[in-house]
Amino acid sequence: MTNNTQTPFINATLAWLKTVVIEHAICPFAKRELERGSIRFIVNRDTSFEHCLLSIIDECEQLDSDDSIETTLLIYADAFKEFDDYLDFLELAQTLLLDQGYEGIYQLASFHPDYCFDGSTSEDAANYTNRSPYPMLHLLREASLEQALDTYPQPETIPQRNIDVTRRLGLAKMQTLLASCYSQNN
Repeated sequence: MTNNTQTPFINATLAWLKTVVIEHAICPFAKRELERGSIRFIVNRDTSFEHCLLSIIDECEQLDSDDSIETTLLIYADAFKEFDDYLDFLELAQTLLLDQGYEGIYQLASFHPDYCFDGSTSEDAANYTNRSPYPMLHLLREASLEQALDTYPQPETIPQRNIDVTRRLGLAKMQTLLASCYSQNN
């Protein structure tokens, strides 16, 4: 289903997933899904909010009809270069899920190359828990997430553990890890 114009975006995202998210256990559940082949990678080349929002509903419908897909990474290759624009889009996307009756069914996790937590400086390595090669939304099945969290010891410690890991690795290392993902286009 992917074509040559999508490949670099998927390869960089896959490299990020392996070398940052899985290697450093940012998401302790990602490795299992990657090994199962249950992660769907979608590259969206649209730039309008409307078309990008429609792609979220398309993916919800895809998840509704295909139980073999556990989660979808919607990669926005050409849109939301500015983090503030991305945050505006994220707010609309969350409202859309609610309006379309998907609250409690699917959940959005947000990632952006310039992700910066409220109250944080852009130089804080902790921002790399949510920094990705491209703006993206992670569409998760809420029931599966709850089940995974129920079996994970002390899931409430995951965010602080991630902050500790990224800060221990340091800003330079996190920058290098993210930058290296772009070279994975073979």
